[in-house]
Amino acid sequence: MNNDILTLINDVNPDVVRWRRHIHAHPDLSFHEKPTADYIADELSRMPGLEISRPMDNSVVAVLKGEYPGPIWALRADIDALPLQEESGEAFSSTKPNVMHACGHDAHAAMLMGAAAVLCQLRDRLRGSIKFIFQPAEEVPPGGARALVERGVVNDVEYIFGLHMAPNVPTGHIVMKEGIYVASSDNFDIAITGRGGHGSVPHLCIDPVVAGAEMVMALQNVVARNIDPLKAPVLTVATFQAGDSYNVIPNGARLAGTVRTHDAQIREQVKTLMARTVAGVAAAHGAQAEISWQEGYAVGVNHAATGTIAREAIERNFPAQTLILADAPLFGSEDFSSYQQKVPGSFLFIGCGNKEKGTEWGLHNPHFRIDEDALAVGVKTHVALASALLQGGA
Repeated sequence: MNNDILTLINDVNPDVVRWRRHIHAHPDLSFHEKPTADYIADELSRMPGLEISRPMDNSVVAVLKGEYPGPIWALRADIDALPLQEESGEAFSSTKPNVMHACGHDAHAAMLMGAAAVLCQLRDRLRGSIKFIFQPAEEVPPGGARALVERGVVNDVEYIFGLHMAPNVPTGHIVMKEGIYVASSDNFDIAITGRGGHGSVPHLCIDPVVAGAEMVMALQNVVARNIDPLKAPVLTVATFQAGDSYNVIPNGARLAGTVRTHDAQIREQVKTLMARTVAGVAAAHGAQAEISWQEGYAVGVNHAATGTIAREAIERNFPAQTLILADAPLFGSEDFSSYQQKVPGSFLFIGCGNKEKGTEWGLHNPHFRIDEDALAVGVKTHVALASALLQGGA
């Protein structure tokens, strides 16, 4: 990467750290990110050449139009926090009880702001335009990406790229998975209706607890005995709620959980098999059961064209062995897939793990922290991804 661009990245790094710490200390939950979006928009307004819009009041889209004609590429960051009480011990910990940036979205926003600051200084070399998308509600389906897509934010975009913090990867490394990189995600609720009564006379009742317990075990066979092992999804029953007394058999019970798949056909097959299993177990106990679904995010697929752009940009602008090509997709999910259903895009992971600094806690953990040295890596990655639009490259 040219020395002048590296200088710009180094110069903006203190601001990136400041932005990240402010956003971290003032987190907003999904669909309530207007204060965060206001802060981002205000900081972006100080950067020359950006055209700022607010498709929703909790989002920000900034466009940098280049000096020369060309395509529009997009760079995206999510900005919402999680309902967790922070226990990281950071001096800039969350000021809001039970709200925390435990998934790195504060870093994502700050890195994209840093990239915007750098690229604004390179506008006279830019062929085309870059759209910076600060998106709400990644954590909660249906997700903010879908809403922005429906509002036409990427209708004019040729390619889109996104980054995510990865505490399981050492700082300085970048990870990309070609093709499928994350799973679809769907949540389910199962309402079981039996016939309650006294715990001393179970024969006069229809016990939804027993039916539910059998249902939990039977659902595991949906994966173990009905799906090709090479395409096996993850099916997790995470909640079992029933009753509140020692000697009362309740009228009902509730199961809830999630299904993750890497194949769209398997995604639909699992729903059919689960409905059959739930109905069968309930009938065997004389109970009734109804399953309902909260549709989540689609399978995330990195496109070949953007994958080539990303791989070549990293190999050209970073030291050898910086890029790690992952062998297997994750079972986590990402609403970045909503953009990828509309335009070709790639999603990469920025290592922020450093054992000596104590930044190896996993995502969505109340102790989660990042190695802030990773912020400069993220800014540089965004700039490298956009460098194909710069005359003379980066």
